[in-house]
Amino acid sequence: MPNITVEIFEGRTLDQRRQFVEGITEAAVKAFGIDPEGVRITFFEIGRQDLARGGRLFSDKAAPAPTGEKP
Repeated sequence: MPNITVEIFEGRTLDQRRQFVEGITEAAVKAFGIDPEGVRITFFEIGRQDLARGGRLFSDKAAPAPTGEKP
């Protein structure tokens, strides 16, 4: 039984989580040949103020550009 831990920024919708869970469960079932009920996924939401990269908090960085666009 795989236990999958996912850290995501706050703000993902319930529908986004559902789609993610369905896709990850399907991948685990195919990879391991297990029953979907054997896949456990736990989300941990983090605020942009709780994560840093390159010496800067994500909350201090400019908002990301919309998908497909570059800043």
